[in-house]
Amino acid sequence: MTNPSPEPHTHANPNTEPDHPQGETLTTSQGAPLRDTDHSLKAGPRGPVLLQDHHLREKITHFDHERIPERVVHARGAGAHGRFVSYGTGAHLTQASFLAEGVETPVFVRFSTVAGSRGSADTVRDTRGFATKFYTQDGVYDLVGNNIPVFFIQDAIKFPDVVHSVKPHPDLEIPQAQSAHDTFWDFVSLHTEAQNHTMWFMADRGIPRSLRMMEGFGVHTFKLLAADGTTSLVKFHWKPKLGVHSLVWEEALLTNGNDPDFHRRDLATAIDAGAFPEWELGVQVFPDNEEQMFEGIDLLDPTKFVPEELAPVQMLGKMTLDRNPSNYFAETEQVAFHPGHLVPGIDVTNDPLLQGRLFSYIDTQITRLGGPNFSQLPINLPHAEVNDMLRDGMHQTYIHEGVAPYHPNSLDGGCPFMAGEGDSTRMPFIDVPEHIAASVKERRNPATFEDHYSQARLFYRSLSTQEQLHVQQAYSFELGKCTSEGVRSRQVQALANIDADLCAEVATSLGLPSPAADTEVEDRDLSPAVSQVGKTWPVDGRVVGIVADHATDAGVIEVLLAATHAAGMTPLLIAPTGGRLADGSPVDRTFLTGRSMEYDALILAAAPAAGPDAKPDLDAKAGAVVPPQGGDLDPRLVLLLQEVFRQAKAIVLAGPGADVMSGSGLPTDSPGVREESPDDAVPAIAELLASHRVWERFA
Repeated sequence: MTNPSPEPHTHANPNTEPDHPQGETLTTSQGAPLRDTDHSLKAGPRGPVLLQDHHLREKITHFDHERIPERVVHARGAGAHGRFVSYGTGAHLTQASFLAEGVETPVFVRFSTVAGSRGSADTVRDTRGFATKFYTQDGVYDLVGNNIPVFFIQDAIKFPDVVHSVKPHPDLEIPQAQSAHDTFWDFVSLHTEAQNHTMWFMADRGIPRSLRMMEGFGVHTFKLLAADGTTSLVKFHWKPKLGVHSLVWEEALLTNGNDPDFHRRDLATAIDAGAFPEWELGVQVFPDNEEQMFEGIDLLDPTKFVPEELAPVQMLGKMTLDRNPSNYFAETEQVAFHPGHLVPGIDVTNDPLLQGRLFSYIDTQITRLGGPNFSQLPINLPHAEVNDMLRDGMHQTYIHEGVAPYHPNSLDGGCPFMAGEGDSTRMPFIDVPEHIAASVKERRNPATFEDHYSQARLFYRSLSTQEQLHVQQAYSFELGKCTSEGVRSRQVQALANIDADLCAEVATSLGLPSPAADTEVEDRDLSPAVSQVGKTWPVDGRVVGIVADHATDAGVIEVLLAATHAAGMTPLLIAPTGGRLADGSPVDRTFLTGRSMEYDALILAAAPAAGPDAKPDLDAKAGAVVPPQGGDLDPRLVLLLQEVFRQAKAIVLAGPGADVMSGSGLPTDSPGVREESPDDAVPAIAELLASHRVWERFA
């Protein structure tokens, strides 16, 4: 038997309740107190260092080994702790205990990019990982998904190939964290099953505004087992309460230079400020028939999604992230997810990509974390009793009891028992019996896997005009970075099979002829649910830049700050220089240190003159061209306004700001630009921000 884990139902947190509390005295790893860690033990002050210096050797040895292999993919991540509360609406679908009504389950979530290394930037165009670890009373359940509901490939045997293609070229190790290069588009254009996924991340979802504003998907189809023995097929969805929002391309470029940690900083700042991110977990439910098809869509094909108009998402519960990690390495870096970490009531299907992941993930954790006992690390430790009969191995921390780690036995009184035997009343995990049709052992996909274009067409044509324009620009940029004309031409041909107008726009940008389709593709009903435009959402945690100067009335600043906080948003005061404003508030950003990508909206509460550190000739080289009517405006303020305007963000003029707008060459009567009193400025911003952007500005 093993040492007992925290009692079930109490969900003690191993990170805040360690067996050996951290004391205040510096010690060796074995607990011996130290009086000096700044000097090696030497044979006299100028003599050689002695081999007997055990503290030096321990300190250096540990330092030499403190880096573990980073993840092959999803290396750059950000994590947070939270809780999931079940609505009980899924109780008729599954016997999973954490989905019973009112059950609260601790969770840890890790968000990540896919392609880049740990040191890459956050806001690159990429798919994002969305992995959730549920510490349930029946063991750990991992829902390991992405922010896109489909994947590049249909079979896990191709996984090394697609990852090799998107990683930096092996000769020069560039480009980092990008898909805009030849090997990736060579793979995608040759493996046309990747076209649907590629279309999704060429759209705005490839550059999220925030990790808090990402949708999550389980990607695969899973099987649920109800208490009465009935089964259903489901696809998991995470729906953010703040809505699904993205950056525009200019913002992403600015962010990667100004703040490569933008997404992880945004998540941590929001949690620290009490603007806890929330998602609802839902499922699309399908009959568990032998064909495992739904409305002509093969549910075992991971490159396909089921439009929500055909199968609405049924909500099961809500997740709230309310605590940041206390140590990145111990938690975010060492957390180990695995699609095979299942609980009674949830099972896998025969999706060939999922089947391969069931091997790959555990194999990866053994390599990364030094052995098979990674589940004993505090962040991975189940909040349920463990008696696994597994023994020894690297980093074994359990002190096992008993002499008979096998079953059945008589020497340990028959313990451990199977679920349902002896005194055990725990519900067992059931591998759902499934009929396997008579077949031939062979390397082949079903015919239903052969449609590679219809869903990419469905997705693209379901987007708004503005979103389609962004897709066109994304393909043009990415393929424009490819040096092989054969690769560019082959991908343009794939676009011709998806949508003729999309193909024509990209081909024109690349200077290539626009080919006709060479594959007959079925038209499918559109799915407005995939568009991010046309809805309104809460504004919790949104960042509002407030432009003021040191002469701005203290009462105006107090009104704007109080109203912004009351609306659940975060204000940042922007002024020509640092210091404190008239009300005593510290300046958060100066014209030098702030940039447009930091703000979701802007309030002009003053008409500041150029700062004393402004260098018009040099600042103009950064793109801040002041129109003739701009007078003595600071070029950096003009640049800020011009960027915010073309990024379709809301601007409210509260005071003399109209002169600054017109002096910057911008119209004051454009959609999303309002003149309001200080009392009405924040409500106007909140109303405009609910739609995320003012796309009608460029209709």
